[in-house]
Amino acid sequence: MGRARVVLVHGIRTSSTMWRAQLEALARYDVEAVAIDLPGHGDRIGEPFTLDGAIDAIAEALREGHGRGAADGAAVPRLLVGLSLGGYLAIETAARHPELLDGLVAASCGTRPRGAGLRGYLALAEAIGRLPDRGRALNDGFVRLMLSPAAARDVVAGGVALDVMRPTLTAVGTIDLEASLSAVRCPVWLVNGQLDHFRLEERRLARAVTDGRLVVVPGATHLVSLSRPEAFTAVVLGAVAELERRAAVRTAARDARSPG
Repeated sequence: MGRARVVLVHGIRTSSTMWRAQLEALARYDVEAVAIDLPGHGDRIGEPFTLDGAIDAIAEALREGHGRGAADGAAVPRLLVGLSLGGYLAIETAARHPELLDGLVAASCGTRPRGAGLRGYLALAEAIGRLPDRGRALNDGFVRLMLSPAAARDVVAGGVALDVMRPTLTAVGTIDLEASLSAVRCPVWLVNGQLDHFRLEERRLARAVTDGRLVVVPGATHLVSLSRPEAFTAVVLGAVAELERRAAVRTAARDARSPG
């Protein structure tokens, strides 16, 4: 058993393969990590996407291994990490299932999905969906423009979910992001790239968190884990270290209260 269990949740239209760099790096630090495919994405392309179905998939990944202990018998911390769509879903999962995780890293979701902005994205999605290739060439060209060749390969390796834009955006639009963040009781890291257009409300959202910190990665774009993979992995490792520290403090306090 490693130092922690980390569940990674991908962004819209991509899949679990976008986390290859983090999976490899975390393994080198003895951190158990798993990247899942949401409904309608990756190995689950063709399945309908719903908010409840997506949260069930994340919750199932968090439940796997629950109760397994480290070498000294202490519980292994569970950290949930999500980017963009995955970040919004991770926040909602943490609010609904606080018993399943010990920490949350929510990246690239620094704007509430509502109002004119959401309607604009829905309209854009409809327009892209009417293209002859349903937007595949546009998607791949944008990925190649914004990312390194290795990161671009990771983004598309699991397939591109061309038909999920409307159901995912509609589902995320039902989340009351501030209320969900306020309901989260574990430590929260809100992570945004310096150049991310979704940073608009990051400070407002950070104020909604009981135990939170805001991390801005210099030079990173919206796809922060892909544009600055080392820096993003460092944030995740820092979160793991903090959860380990808190677990050690709780264990020491418990042992001090034990008779004998």
